[in-house]
Amino acid sequence: MKKIMRILYLLLVINVAPQTAYAIDSQNLPDVAPGIVTIRTIDPVRLVGYTVGDIIEREVILTIKAPYKLIETSLPITGYEKRYKGQVIGIELKNVSHTKVEHDGSATFDIKLAYQIFTNNVVAKNASLGPEYLNLINTKDSKDLVKYRIPNLDIAISPIAIFGQVKIENNMSPFRGPLLLSNTKEKKWLYISAGFLATSLLGLLYILGQRAWLPRMGGTFAKTHRALRKLPHSPEGLKQGVARVHESLNTTASMSVFSNNLEIFLAQKPNFSPMAAEIQQFFSLSRQVYFEPNALHKVGNNPQQWLQGFARRCRDCERGLTPETSTQKSGS
Repeated sequence: MKKIMRILYLLLVINVAPQTAYAIDSQNLPDVAPGIVTIRTIDPVRLVGYTVGDIIEREVILTIKAPYKLIETSLPITGYEKRYKGQVIGIELKNVSHTKVEHDGSATFDIKLAYQIFTNNVVAKNASLGPEYLNLINTKDSKDLVKYRIPNLDIAISPIAIFGQVKIENNMSPFRGPLLLSNTKEKKWLYISAGFLATSLLGLLYILGQRAWLPRMGGTFAKTHRALRKLPHSPEGLKQGVARVHESLNTTASMSVFSNNLEIFLAQKPNFSPMAAEIQQFFSLSRQVYFEPNALHKVGNNPQQWLQGFARRCRDCERGLTPETSTQKSGS
């Protein structure tokens, strides 16, 4: 008779029927030996500020070494309200799900727990999720029943409304992260300002730049303007500069440009129309330098400096810009 009862007991323990599993008081069982169970938890980042109705999710990953295995009916029961010192604390286990992966000599359980808050208070109060107790059985010794304690997770439950006066500097809980201010608006304006600045710098580079960094910056008059700046301030330097400007006009027009065909050049290159009067002044200067030393050119007392400015303004025209001509300056 005793042998029959022993066999029945073994069958009940190994099959772990629900009524048998729940009849076992986990807290009265001995703890599992160290090294049998390894645990990793994925806890919520926020641990404070929970109010009525909030759901807190927690994931527990357990690896149990053989010969022990988990009695799956000892997993937490949904709808069970957590208690502290026998008192209901207003936190209910809303949902439990788990998956199991078998390995050689071990098994891994991924347990997902969802708790819901059903309490509120006039002031913030501490609460705890867990601890949860799981039962393990030694498959080689059915009498070897042990428990494993899933550690609890401390949280803080906040009131829906503030009660009385609160000084934030006196309520800096270690669970609370830094109080961050949104800088989205400032970042947006910073990016817009940086865009305007980049566009402005690009425009200045295009207007004032000497090198061919951008399209239409390496034109004939751009090269001539750089060359004029290197010429010596002497009659010979002036003569070379006038010749270089003539060459640039002819290259731009694809023909020889003089006073008698200037209108044809301006019709072909309308960008140079604002420079019509100055081009006539240039022809007067050229005539004075090469043919008529006493001819009037109306370019001032420093013709070489004027010639440099003339080449720069022609450079602006070939870049598609509208220059401020010397005649406009004298008129203003």
